[in-house]
Amino acid sequence: MPYNAAVIPTRYQNLATARTRFGDRVDRLAPFLLRGDPLADAVIEEMREMPGGRGFALVNQALAQPAGSYAQLPPAMRALFEHLDYIPAWVDWDAMRRGNEFLLRSGVLGGIVLAAASLVLGYADPGGNKPLIFSGRLTERAARRLAETSRFVQAVGQVDGFRRRGDAFAITVRVRLMHAQVRYMLRRAPYWRTDAWGDPINQHDMAATTLLFSLVFLEGVRRLGIETNRDESEAFMHLWRYAGHVMGVDTEILPTSEFEARNLAELIRATQGKPDEDSRALTKALFDAALTNAKTPEERRMGLFRREMGRGFCRALLGDEMADALAVPKTPLIGAYHVFRTTTRAMEIARKNAPDMHRAMVTTGARYWDKVVREGLGNMPADFNPPAHLSRAS
Repeated sequence: MPYNAAVIPTRYQNLATARTRFGDRVDRLAPFLLRGDPLADAVIEEMREMPGGRGFALVNQALAQPAGSYAQLPPAMRALFEHLDYIPAWVDWDAMRRGNEFLLRSGVLGGIVLAAASLVLGYADPGGNKPLIFSGRLTERAARRLAETSRFVQAVGQVDGFRRRGDAFAITVRVRLMHAQVRYMLRRAPYWRTDAWGDPINQHDMAATTLLFSLVFLEGVRRLGIETNRDESEAFMHLWRYAGHVMGVDTEILPTSEFEARNLAELIRATQGKPDEDSRALTKALFDAALTNAKTPEERRMGLFRREMGRGFCRALLGDEMADALAVPKTPLIGAYHVFRTTTRAMEIARKNAPDMHRAMVTTGARYWDKVVREGLGNMPADFNPPAHLSRAS
């Protein structure tokens, strides 16, 4: 085998069975559980030698300047930005714009899938969910974290957002460094178990996260009735391929198409353990967020409604087996899924015969994401700063 099986984290399971389907890809993926993000990790090491706040101030300064204006940056930070300035030959800006348009067209359905499927499947991974548990960014601040995630997705949906001065580029770089800071702290935490979970926020898990925002999102909105042609779906996957590149995902495990993405996702699921108590705690915190933060009777009523809707869509999108494993209660509001699906299918038929309706859906979807972010963040902009300290051991 091309790796030392004795050091592969125990979270990597069902290997013999997985090899019967995926062959030696199982063994070739395994080492990525032990790999971090060397470029970003070096920046965090460099920042540790600077006065408080100086490092991220330099990052923000570099993001605000044209590419190549790095004379003032220390070596590791300069190396990261020089790497980010290089645009791979495979990047197709026109395809990415079509991907932007599809994301926006998904509108409220995209928001439902993001919360009820994409995020929840991330929590379901009993190894990959540990950095969230230890940083306290969901169980303690579930609503805020959801709003920040929505802000990230909104930025990715902006046309040319990944150009050098775009919001998507800047936010993704900040998130990448936030991950590196959490990785730095967890590597030094006495309760972090590399033997069980691998490197914190490792390459395997970063690739899996990219799949949650791309493939899982795409499959989810299809289940809710949105139709896609091959050009749209591949453009959407291309958009997230570049997002993954900027985020620091190794190109070796960054899918180039929906076909590759599905194969990788199936391999990851085949070697993943069952949801654990942390999975269930994170999922509960997500669906309870609006209720937990309710301050008035009306907000409480709305919080209860949103919780039941979230539970219903989760069951509809992920299936009863996964929902049961995550302790998501059954709810009569699962019927909303069928209403949304029927309505969306009718609208899709009309859209294909009316170009103006297509454009209206894109515009309406953009307004939806703006509203979600505005209401979720309130008067506090999303800064994507890393947590100041870790939370607790699992």
